[in-house]
Amino acid sequence: MQIGVPKEIKNHEYRVALTPTGARELVGRGHQVIFQTGAGEGAGFADADYAAVGAALEADVAKVWGDAELILKVKEPQAEEVARLTAGQTLFTYLHLAAEETLTRGLMESGATCIAYETITDRQGGLPLLAPMSTVAGRMAVQAGAHSLEKAQGGAGVLLPGVPGVPPAKVAVIGGGVVGENAARMALGLGAEVTVLDKSIPRLETLDDRYQGRMKTVFSTADAIDEAVRDSDLIIGAVLIPGAAAPKLITRAMLADMKPGSVLVDVAIDQGGCFETSKATTHAEPTYIIDGIVHYCVANMPGAVARTSTLALTNATMPFVLALADKGWKQALAADSHFAAGLNVHNGKVTYQAVADAFGLDRVDHASLLK
Repeated sequence: MQIGVPKEIKNHEYRVALTPTGARELVGRGHQVIFQTGAGEGAGFADADYAAVGAALEADVAKVWGDAELILKVKEPQAEEVARLTAGQTLFTYLHLAAEETLTRGLMESGATCIAYETITDRQGGLPLLAPMSTVAGRMAVQAGAHSLEKAQGGAGVLLPGVPGVPPAKVAVIGGGVVGENAARMALGLGAEVTVLDKSIPRLETLDDRYQGRMKTVFSTADAIDEAVRDSDLIIGAVLIPGAAAPKLITRAMLADMKPGSVLVDVAIDQGGCFETSKATTHAEPTYIIDGIVHYCVANMPGAVARTSTLALTNATMPFVLALADKGWKQALAADSHFAAGLNVHNGKVTYQAVADAFGLDRVDHASLLK
């Protein structure tokens, strides 16, 4: 199979979808890897590293896309990339379509088969290809929030751990999943006073036991969120409904109850954000201020630590990439129902329920496509 790996073009996105180690595995199985020159530089991989394992280097992005049967990416395709997709091609990347109607319709019009990292499941009910980047984003959320609290960034001038004689900052994490736990863990390690809100009692029990009560665990209700809004210096939105748009848990009216200069970090921004005032930002301009509240809503947070993120991501994606290359999308998905959950768009039709619901589209059951 011919596999294309283009350079990411989203603002300040430095990750790459395939490492030289991964390219070696594919070439060793008889596949052809067409790698766009410079695509790995941001993650610390030189073109020579790919050439050394048998990948074909190609400077012309049109040929990388045009000659490929399987296209591997990290982030959702940008408009010019959607225009390059054709029927018969398979795209494997993060998509987050429930918050992107234009992208969804563009992928439908392309006729391509589009498989999303973030909706693939595992036997434990987890999201194995979302988890590594959720871990990175959760840990980054605290350092981003701490920086945003500095006065020069528009924040209140609060130091997360405080100092002797001055209390630490209060951090609220809404959502106790992978993102939320990693954010809480980082904030706790820095010495902040941490509260985690979640609707799952078993999850709260797990966190309470794991951290021996060092962080507060609160069942998430409207009243609990109101209290967090009033008391917190930093709020991290870590809510996830797999494949669906995130619920808006903090409204603009609620900003009036927050401390001036406090910070909202919306890690759910890929799925539309969990704050009403959230809008996607970039690493070039990561924050903005509304009603005196600093918002950090970078949609590709892990891209800033591209080396770590690329290695973590490709460790998780490689078995699926090999299955697609060896078997083709249809056989690979038919053989694994958890992998099949990643199919979002095929031949002009939406196959993922939450995406169809978001835009009032008809859904084709992916099971019927795999018979």
